[in-house]
This record gives sequence, C-alpha cells and structure tokens, in this order.
Amino acid sequence: MIRNCKIGKDVKIPFPDLVNLYECKIGDGSFIGPFIEIQKGARIGKRCRVQSHSFICEGVTIGDDVFIGHGAMFVNDLYPISNDHGWKLKKTKIEKGASIGNNATIMPVVIKKGSLVGAGSVVTKDVPAYSIVIGNPAKVIRKYDDRRRRI
Repeated sequence: MIRNCKIGKDVKIPFPDLVNLYECKIGDGSFIGPFIEIQKGARIGKRCRVQSHSFICEGVTIGDDVFIGHGAMFVNDLYPISNDHGWKLKKTKIEKGASIGNNATIMPVVIKKGSLVGAGSVVTKDVPAYSIVIGNPAKVIRKYDDRRRRI
C-alpha cells in the first residue's frame, strides 16, 4: 500500500502492491524494492536504492545516493516499551553516498557521508565520514578518502 507519500520523478517501485509506504518522502530517481516498509516522516534522498525486506521507521532521514541492502532494519527507540507512555522518538541520519549492507541493524545514529556498514552489522554509535564499520557492535576497521583510497 502506498498512502499519502511525496514521491519524486522517475522513482521506481516495481511491485507497488508489495510495499507499505505511508506519509514518507522519496527523492527523484530512487528505487524501492518489494517487501519494504517506510513509515511516516521518513525521508529518502535522490538516487537511493532500497533493497527488499528493509524497514525504515519514523525519524530516519537518508541522504542522496545511498544504498540500503536487503533486510536492513532501522530502529527509532533504544528502550522500546509495550505502550506509548514515555516513548521518545530517536532520529537517525544517513548522509550522502553511504552504503548499508544486507541485514544490518541501524540504531539512532548518524552515519556520515561515504561510509560503508558491513552486512549483518549492528550500528550503535555514530560512524565517521569515509569509514568502514563491521560487527556487533560495529567498529571502524578502515578509513579512506573521498575517492575510496585507504588512508
């Protein structure tokens, strides 16, 4: 179901019956795969690719040219509870050109531009620009410049 979304030009959603998108914004030229949920208030930048089975919750902002791998999960609360008394939305920001590997879990953090999150990683802290992080919890294993040359 697609409901009350602001969808840019040339956005590809090849299986519109197999997505749950509501009150979100998707930028020009992006791709949204099947079995995706994007909740209200989430923002997807231009030329992004969101692979199947991913969940992007309220409070997530994704910059331009970002890749989200299959099964990536975004979390907007560090201490979820069964009712909404005292619930506080936490925000997540993914900056331009970042890549999130398959089945990664992204807690409320900032992932700076050009960074790479390895498959299956659990990101619990902010990720510096042009870094590669892997593991649970994710740790920086390498830094590189804006041309992806190791530094």
